[in-house]
Amino acid sequence: MSSLRFNVVEEAFKKRPVHVPTPEERPSEFYGKYVFNRAKMFKYLPARTYQKYCKVLSDGTPLDLQTADEIAQAMKQWAMEMGATHVTHWFQPLTEGTAEKHDAFLEHDWKGGMVEEFSGKLLVQQEPDASSFPSGGIRSTFEARGYSAWDPASPVFIIGDTLMIPTVFISYTGEALDYKAPLKKALAAIDRSATKVCRYFDASVQRVTANLGWEQEYFLVDEGLYAARPDLLLTGRTLMGHESSKNQQMDDHYFGAIPERVAEFMRDLEIQALELGIPCKTRHNEVAPNQFELAPIFEECNLAVDHNMLVMSLMRKVARKHGFRCLLHEKPFAGINGSGKHCNWSLTTDGGVILHAPGKTPEDNLRFLTFIVETLVGVYQHNGLFKASIMSATNAHRLGANEAPPAIVSSFLGKQITEFLDSVEKSTTDALINLEGKHGVQLDIPQIPEITIDNTDRNRTSPFAFTGNRFEFRAVGSMANCACSMIVLNSAVAEALTRFAERVDALMADGMERIPAILHVLREDIKACRPIRFDGNGYSDEWKEEAARRGLDCETSCPLIFDRYLDEDSIRMFESLGVMTREELEARNEIKWETYHKKIQIESRVLGDLVMNHVIPVATRYQSVLADNVARLRATFSPEEAEQLSSYNVELIRRINRHTTFITNAVDEMIETRKRVNRIEDERALAVAYHDEVAPFLDSIRYHIDKLELIVEDGMWTLPKYRELLWIR
Repeated sequence: MSSLRFNVVEEAFKKRPVHVPTPEERPSEFYGKYVFNRAKMFKYLPARTYQKYCKVLSDGTPLDLQTADEIAQAMKQWAMEMGATHVTHWFQPLTEGTAEKHDAFLEHDWKGGMVEEFSGKLLVQQEPDASSFPSGGIRSTFEARGYSAWDPASPVFIIGDTLMIPTVFISYTGEALDYKAPLKKALAAIDRSATKVCRYFDASVQRVTANLGWEQEYFLVDEGLYAARPDLLLTGRTLMGHESSKNQQMDDHYFGAIPERVAEFMRDLEIQALELGIPCKTRHNEVAPNQFELAPIFEECNLAVDHNMLVMSLMRKVARKHGFRCLLHEKPFAGINGSGKHCNWSLTTDGGVILHAPGKTPEDNLRFLTFIVETLVGVYQHNGLFKASIMSATNAHRLGANEAPPAIVSSFLGKQITEFLDSVEKSTTDALINLEGKHGVQLDIPQIPEITIDNTDRNRTSPFAFTGNRFEFRAVGSMANCACSMIVLNSAVAEALTRFAERVDALMADGMERIPAILHVLREDIKACRPIRFDGNGYSDEWKEEAARRGLDCETSCPLIFDRYLDEDSIRMFESLGVMTREELEARNEIKWETYHKKIQIESRVLGDLVMNHVIPVATRYQSVLADNVARLRATFSPEEAEQLSSYNVELIRRINRHTTFITNAVDEMIETRKRVNRIEDERALAVAYHDEVAPFLDSIRYHIDKLELIVEDGMWTLPKYRELLWIR
């Protein structure tokens, strides 16, 4: 190992203070410590104001300014008691991250001094600079005005000395410039349509809530090693690196004992997350070395998205405190598994009924069947759009790589649910069918109790799998804002439920009874959505061929996949539900194409820099060492002996020359290609050109660099290798 690589490893292993638990740190006692939740609102607000706030949440009515003023004063009092001095609107622009601008509570008292102030007007609305965020042409550089507006359904919280207010972000002309605004509209749409369908079975249902439980995968890397890899620093992934002799092939990391340093990081992260009201539940080693997972208890979808964005920010911050860097890129290392963000989604009534869970009576199971089938209908009718919602330049490296769901959207149901759907479709009567729930299995092992078997198995290759009482959208990328996929999912299912209700109502208006009408429509839809159902191996070549025969979207080019947002069916769905307009969709696609081409552009620039400043100089230096050795052998021994003794080094010199020649020529060609395609003005065409013409250079150049890494003497290779990056000591 070179001295540079040795020093950065040594620096990463320095002793750091260990967090010592105290008795008051029981999670139930400090949960939500820094959140102005309902319990604190009840304490700080007048009863009348608190009731108005609750009515806003339950009825969706706007908040009047007087109530906002009273809430703002209570928030300020609580925040200042907690040590806060500033306030910010915290929003989610179209950058995959979050944004905030901090303002002090201070205002002039007009008597020569200052006073702490915070009004309802400032709580409800602020004005960030909209021109500096991606807008896809909705806002020009000289048109700066945009507004952030408080989302009362997501509690405010404190980080450091700042009161953070979750908000939507819209342009001066009203278009959404963030993920939260269309997500809330999609959630309102699923509430309306699902509530109407629920009332076929229970007239008392007033509201349906979409729930989300995300599972966040991530990598940890020692900070010193990370700093010595410019590709990790600038792109989030390694653009070169031969795989370690030992990686994940022994399957010994998955669910293994958590390394002590990582356990300390996890504990610190969970404490801070719990204090912010994020209900962390699960932590464990993932499949790849240095890969881990955190998962909370499910929450209402809007809040769960906010909490996921907050957790990703916390991960980065807490990791540095413990001498790590947190990698959220979907594929930071070649040859081992990448990271996803599995999104577990379900619908629940205000009475606590999980609509995707089997019931105890035949009618309950008819309701269950209805929501299963109409979810499948939504996924089938917009399967290409579902893929577009999870596609990115980073997630494209992971999807379908025998570690994550393939880039073809299908749904796994399991044997029992599949047979249930088939029996309903084939039935010629209107009799309701019972569905068997979980059942016990007695294992023939001494001292081991009976276990409960679910009504479905799991299929890790399925992008959208039914897992017993929810669907798991497994294809979402680890660094993505999961609001993107949740907007599509909730909108597609809302549309399917709306059409279902229209057809049932039409049959009932013609005199058909309720249950026969429901079953008639369900039989049509079970047959219609059959192509989306697949319980086999999603990695197989046979499935790719079968999926194409079924008419599923099999496109693999990331920029072309984005086109699905602008299909007329997609635009019609979003506009009919009031989620997004054609103009907003066109703008978002401009941003997606621009983001794609810029990421590939940055990677190609970084790779070119590493080649010319690290790889080629090191390889030629080692080549000179070998050549010097050959010359010394020839000066010392007879020609015959020298030829025999130096033959291996001569072959190494030739191999190095072949690799360096290819690399330098390819880098020159990549640069010229980049210059040429950069002249393309149309953003979509530019993204397509980067995908088709620039991105292939990254893999071909990498292949030869990785071969050089195996040849060059270890002490001369300046960049940390996989065997150092992937094993926390």
